Amino acid sequence: MKEELCESIRGLASGSPYNSSMRSFLLFVVLFLGMPLSWAQQGDLEDGSGPAGNGGAEIAENPGGPEDDSYANPETLGHRAGYDRRADFGSAANTVNQLEEDDRVKEPIIRFPRIDEGLKGWYDMKRRLNEQSGVKFGFDYNSLYQSANKALTDADNAWSSVFRILGTWEFVNRGQQNAGTLVFGLESRHNIGHRIAPAQLAGQIGYIGVTGTLFSDVNSILGNLYYKQNFRDGKAGFLVGRFDPNDFQDVLGYANPWSTFSNVAILLNTSIALPDWSWGIGGGSWLGEKDNWYVQGTINDANGTTTDESFFSGGAEFYTHAEIGWTPSRAERYFSNIHLTAWHVDDREDAGIPSSHGIAIGANKTWNETWMLFGRAGWSDGAAPIYNRTATVGVGRLIRKWSDVFGVGVNWGRPPDRSLSDQWTAEIFYRLQLSQNLQLSPSLQYLKDPALNPEHSSVWVAGLRMRLSL
Repeated sequence: MKEELCESIRGLASGSPYNSSMRSFLLFVVLFLGMPLSWAQQGDLEDGSGPAGNGGAEIAENPGGPEDDSYANPETLGHRAGYDRRADFGSAANTVNQLEEDDRVKEPIIRFPRIDEGLKGWYDMKRRLNEQSGVKFGFDYNSLYQSANKALTDADNAWSSVFRILGTWEFVNRGQQNAGTLVFGLESRHNIGHRIAPAQLAGQIGYIGVTGTLFSDVNSILGNLYYKQNFRDGKAGFLVGRFDPNDFQDVLGYANPWSTFSNVAILLNTSIALPDWSWGIGGGSWLGEKDNWYVQGTINDANGTTTDESFFSGGAEFYTHAEIGWTPSRAERYFSNIHLTAWHVDDREDAGIPSSHGIAIGANKTWNETWMLFGRAGWSDGAAPIYNRTATVGVGRLIRKWSDVFGVGVNWGRPPDRSLSDQWTAEIFYRLQLSQNLQLSPSLQYLKDPALNPEHSSVWVAGLRMRLSL
């Protein structure tokens, strides 16, 4: 049984090699370096000519703080293209929230005035496009290198990159609370110079899980493609289309695989049979006069995958979840909340996976807009999840007006196969905002008692992630 599981884990998130691995990277570099040259004479950061902010949105709508200064003054953390709206229901990696975070003016370690000045025209164009047509968009290039000190094979290094195009189009009731929006995304995931991607490294070290979440080599994929509609003056809404249910279930504000932790056991509750991008519907609503209680849920194709855009190819087999939560106020849900999630996945006959179900609890609390304490726990029955029992605790520190982030998390998990040992996972990272558009995040993971590794009682995984956004 162990040998079969090990072979299965080694194939996790695998795909065919990407023959032109550097193509998207070179295109992005040309775009990034070319625009400052073409716009070098447009605007002057020091004269305050950049676009003004929106003037004091609350913390959840504008996590960077009040926007009362211009793009020229990064000390106040405004928004360069005016993408200052966040989603009420959605993770930090949700497209709407990711666009807001990337648009936020940072306080970097290094200033490049000529590049920042050159990019002003780019963000002015994005602002005008949003004001005139309701379209928001962004590009990012993410790269993750990981190296394990021990492995079952000679594949102890992994390197992968992901190029993404993200966007939203608000074309129904634009600018109003009951707006309707199309959310879309395209990605290219490919390995660089190594046989495996970080999403496959766990299989090489006998660890049940993923050490480099989302960094696979599955080539070009269609990500989000869904429509969401608000109603009740923006207090409720529904969505329909292709989306990742993990963007909406058991959400805590610290978790973003593109800019915080990398190990899936720290990022998500792995007692849940984590679904993938798939076709489905979902909805949520705030309750009561104070809007501090909420309910939400989704129903998705249980057989949906990142690389298969088919519509219910396995028939009527569903993944469903329902959640109820509380937060001090609607504006603080991203930073402080507690919630209970119940989920169920049907038998998947073609895949040979029996049904599973469980419950999960998640909570986080933020103090002084600086320290965030978070925790998760889950219980489940069935072989679909990574763990049937799990618990996670951790802390995050927001530094230099939220430009840098430090985090440490610890997880314990019990696999469904009780012949396997429990696993312990710890990860520490520091996200350094090197410049306005560039982040570097070194990380270190400690994997205690990898369940499929009979040779080593512990493994260290060092990583370095780079993120470039426009």
